[in-house]
Amino acid sequence: MHYIEVTDMTFYYDEEPVLENVSYHVDPGEFVILTGENGAAKSTLIKATLGLLKPTKGTIIVSKTNTEGRKLRIGYIPQTVASFNAGFPSTVLELVRSGRYPRGKWFKRLDEHDHAHVQKALEAVGMWESRHKRIGDLSGGQKQRISIARMFVSDPDLYILDEPTTGMDEESRNEFYRLMQHNAHVHGKSVLMITHDAEDLSDYVDRHIRLIRKEDSPWRCFHLHAAAIPGSSLEDEVKENV
Repeated sequence: MHYIEVTDMTFYYDEEPVLENVSYHVDPGEFVILTGENGAAKSTLIKATLGLLKPTKGTIIVSKTNTEGRKLRIGYIPQTVASFNAGFPSTVLELVRSGRYPRGKWFKRLDEHDHAHVQKALEAVGMWESRHKRIGDLSGGQKQRISIARMFVSDPDLYILDEPTTGMDEESRNEFYRLMQHNAHVHGKSVLMITHDAEDLSDYVDRHIRLIRKEDSPWRCFHLHAAAIPGSSLEDEVKENV
């Protein structure tokens, strides 16, 4: 089964075509990256896939269920998360812990497993030592990290991440990539991540989807290609639309 299946999708901003005849898929148990030069409409593709933008034509199917037949849970982190103002009352730990509460059950008592999950998530983004700080006192990059940690603890089936490692140092980025690979390969999660660090990810990912500008058109039309990461042995391909 596919968690995401997009077929011949075209998207316009006003009268200008931005994405044209794009097809791609993402399956359970794989870590997929999406790359392209600046302005390649990567974030637009993700938003159209999630239904946040309406495509002009094409078919977009996001699975209703996971591989176990339960409702598919999606964790989405946009490129710039919503800001928290200086008066935001929660601490880092309180906010991330809230991701462990089932929907509508805000007074559930967390057990040792829940607390361990929260600690692991905060450690993965380098924010465990800052767990008692107020959200409003954090930098923009730190707020991005705790938003990612909160998504981790909610345990989604499908991760959709738009440049999540911005502002992380090399050690933190590599730890993040290892965690994403572990979630995909060991726990059967599906990961789709926009990144500029394709070469750094060659040891972690399963497939590389690349948006490339259509050369014979003055419009910002982009096509989807599979691209092997330099130094890797990736062979999987996504259908190319020409």
